[in-house]
Amino acid sequence: MTILVTGSAGFIGSHAALRLLDRGETVVGVDVVNDYYDVGLKEARLARLRAYDRFHEARIDIADRAALETVFAGHAPKRVINLAAQAGVRYSVDNPAAYVSSNLVGFGNLLECCRQGAVEHLVYAATSSVYGANASMPFSESDGASHPMSLYAATKRANELMAHSYSHIHNLPTSGLRFFTVYGPWGRPDMALFKFTKAILEDRPIDVYNNGVMQRDFTYIDDIVEGVIRLLDHTATPDPDWRADVRHPDPATSGIAPYRLYNIGRGKPVQLMDYVRTLEAKLGRTARLNMMPMQAGDVSATYADTTALQKAVGYEPSTTVEVGVGRFVDWYLEYYKK
Repeated sequence: MTILVTGSAGFIGSHAALRLLDRGETVVGVDVVNDYYDVGLKEARLARLRAYDRFHEARIDIADRAALETVFAGHAPKRVINLAAQAGVRYSVDNPAAYVSSNLVGFGNLLECCRQGAVEHLVYAATSSVYGANASMPFSESDGASHPMSLYAATKRANELMAHSYSHIHNLPTSGLRFFTVYGPWGRPDMALFKFTKAILEDRPIDVYNNGVMQRDFTYIDDIVEGVIRLLDHTATPDPDWRADVRHPDPATSGIAPYRLYNIGRGKPVQLMDYVRTLEAKLGRTARLNMMPMQAGDVSATYADTTALQKAVGYEPSTTVEVGVGRFVDWYLEYYKK
């Protein structure tokens, strides 16, 4: 089967593409390979995929509709995983145009290409950031998500609504995954674990926001990819139990469209300072802490209710923070020859 993976040079995208190649699929990887962070790291991820003759690379921007249509016409993918997006809560404060182009225009182009290509299932990246000002823990897909705290979160919530319209009008099966703080080998340099590791090894202070009073549902990359692939194989269908005649219809499902939303996280949040201590123990060094106030657009805690994904595909993340952080550090030391 031919599966198109956007964001194939990215952290989650490269891992998902590699898993698909390992199970014998043909993968078309789409990525513009921009310089939001180290291009060399992106190229190294792609090099792992190029080792397979069933990997086909298309270096294009999903915001370029004509180029994306050409890729779909040339490869006719049966299923699509969309992981291409401008990521990052903090970056969206200073660079909003990048989010409009990739996350709104690009996602709209992808939906239209999936419709034209009669794709049998689109699985796309949403984010836990959509919960925004919601303080009810753990976060449930049935909760409202109408008060995003950043433009990044707003664009990803818009993706969910755009997907529902295509699912309803064109009968395009779509499933959105709200990722919760993904980490692990080959991760993004702009994320906490990567930045903390680099700073500690260089004996520089690490910035700890909200004075360390932060909680995240840290989720290891292998557990994330397992959930993504299982869901890809589980095509979305209308929910026969969904009701429109109630004041607040369930936003995670639909009775009129093959549409689903799922949380994907560890379901066991960790205090940020405990995360830092785990990293210190693995590195055998003590971090120098620069306590900072909360950053604009950020939230103090995330915590996933993953009941729905477990029920749908048997999703059961198993990697502890101690194991996951250890694997990341081992990779980092090897990759950068520290």
